[in-house]
Amino acid sequence: MKTQFSGKDFINTQDWNKDELQTALDVSFDLKKKFALGEDTPYLLHKTLYLLFFYASTRTRTSFEAAMDHLGGSVHDLVPDKLQINHGDTPKEIGKILSSYGHGIAVRHCDFGGGNKYITEIAKYSSVPVFNMQCDLYHPFQAMADLMTIIEKKGNLTGKKIVMSWAYAKSYSKPISVPQSFLLLLSRFGANLTLAHPKGFELMPDIIDQVKSNIDQNGSSFEIAHDKEEAFENADVVYPKSWGPLVTTTDPTEGEKLINENKDWICDQKLMDLTKKNAIYMHCLPADRGVEVTDEVIDGPKSVVYDQAENRLHVQKAILALTIGGR
Repeated sequence: MKTQFSGKDFINTQDWNKDELQTALDVSFDLKKKFALGEDTPYLLHKTLYLLFFYASTRTRTSFEAAMDHLGGSVHDLVPDKLQINHGDTPKEIGKILSSYGHGIAVRHCDFGGGNKYITEIAKYSSVPVFNMQCDLYHPFQAMADLMTIIEKKGNLTGKKIVMSWAYAKSYSKPISVPQSFLLLLSRFGANLTLAHPKGFELMPDIIDQVKSNIDQNGSSFEIAHDKEEAFENADVVYPKSWGPLVTTTDPTEGEKLINENKDWICDQKLMDLTKKNAIYMHCLPADRGVEVTDEVIDGPKSVVYDQAENRLHVQKAILALTIGGR
């Protein structure tokens, strides 16, 4: 199928057809090979990308900056409190003005109920591609890096048992965007998916419906489990990660109570021993060590968290090159 990438936003993987996603993966692997060989990839020479972060970032910020460096372009890291956003600049103005200065706009905005709306409003008025670096609903670049990592480590996803599991973390009530994007994307590539979580940590019903629809179209399976041991049994891939009970309650006190009732949802060696011998452990980082996962697991032989982190660079380079410089 012929694809058209130039000028295309990347806000949710569901907005791209499977051929487009596969092409982006193919380019990601090619760029990773070229990076390893030290080959220059100046596909975005003299192009400018604006980064707008409303939330703190380590991997996303540095990998996007490195990506544009490797592609020959430049980035402007915009800090909201140094802009006029609090004094009247609307998403419409951000979209119209920044797109008249550069070639792409990337935004991280995770406020539940507002982040995705803000990014899509910018995209509505932008004349250049807009990229979702994580919102309240989706984290598409992370999902692409996750998929790339699983393909590297496990090959074809068909028939593989892949588990996205909730895990306890005490740091803060984290967004639901990672598990939602992970399930949406992998449900299109033949994985047998299990979503495991205690009651109260459900994902958005509309997202689950889309996952089920993807599964029906691709002939794989999807189940929801509330027993972590049952979920991990004979798994090929496990991805235990914390997220807040935001679908159940947005009240901080009620949310904290729900989180603290499930402190036993930690990924330890006993849990990992239930998985297949050659299974892999994944996490998008940062992880709450000793709470969300034990050091024995995250630093152990089944962990691929650093490969995951590296692959953020390569999928971002691929999608930037295709949408800003492609055709």
